[in-house]
Amino acid sequence: MTVTDQQPLGSPFSAVTTAEDIMAGCDLSGTNAVVTGGYSGLGLETARALTAAGARVVVPARRPDVARDALKEVRGCEVVPMDLADLGSVRSAAAHIRERLDRLDLLMAVAGIMATPERRVGPGWEGQLTANHFGHFTLACELYPLLASAGGARVVVNSSAGHTLTGIRWHDPHFRTGYDTWLAYGQAKTANSLFAVHLDALGKGDGVRAFALHPGKIITGLQREMTLQAQIDRGWVDEHGHVVGADFKTPSQGAATGLWAATSALLDGRGGLYLEDCDVARITAPGTPMDDGGVREYAVAPDEAARLWDLSLAATGAAPIPR
Repeated sequence: MTVTDQQPLGSPFSAVTTAEDIMAGCDLSGTNAVVTGGYSGLGLETARALTAAGARVVVPARRPDVARDALKEVRGCEVVPMDLADLGSVRSAAAHIRERLDRLDLLMAVAGIMATPERRVGPGWEGQLTANHFGHFTLACELYPLLASAGGARVVVNSSAGHTLTGIRWHDPHFRTGYDTWLAYGQAKTANSLFAVHLDALGKGDGVRAFALHPGKIITGLQREMTLQAQIDRGWVDEHGHVVGADFKTPSQGAATGLWAATSALLDGRGGLYLEDCDVARITAPGTPMDDGGVREYAVAPDEAARLWDLSLAATGAAPIPR
């Protein structure tokens, strides 16, 4: 992938497309999928859509009892305990999945946290980078043999327009010189995009293609660490918590781009791309308003992606993917 590939493809879908629209007529019988965060918000919509199309779905969950309750009417789902901020837990979940599956066709990295207070996890890592990136990075590396065995797997990573807030802070990725809630979120979302870029570069010889995406503006559990007043001040909701912001999507519309990434024939032979509104996003210049869409060049730059990959390998001790 090069940045010149970041051009819309003329998809027949749009910002208002729903999960049901994407999956209409789609038969995923015999397909194995892992969906992180698959028991709430966009992850739940994704798990429902995949199982309705015939896929077998494994949902790693930090709160397995809550997940099983949320998925009790969704046939074809199995819940595995996993905390993305605890890499030992990630490795344990991956080992369980490797015992249960002989291949993995889809890895959907939907889980995430946003705008959290400062938290230190593991050896003092910044919490948002750990849960959003290091956890998914380790999971993908641990499950890579299953992805390679599928002979045409796709990895789909939920990033965000929040990536426009900052690139990777190479001088201080863990905010040891002072924490900023939103810059920490922005860096984690840039990391999600760069992760997909380099995973695709490494995996395409095995038929493993990766994509990152902005799902759109949606009110889900992702905002759980924000106060109601903070959301009111940003114009997202009213005093009753009802969505009033312009251009907000429903959860089904928010899940659509990820499902399009997982299933669209338009993406055959492609990878390492950043998507939005069920199409490939365009590159946008620095200073372009976040709500105008698109992706910053630094978030899809192959050299930045390779540098982050090396940093992540060193930090997590994850199994390297053969080059």
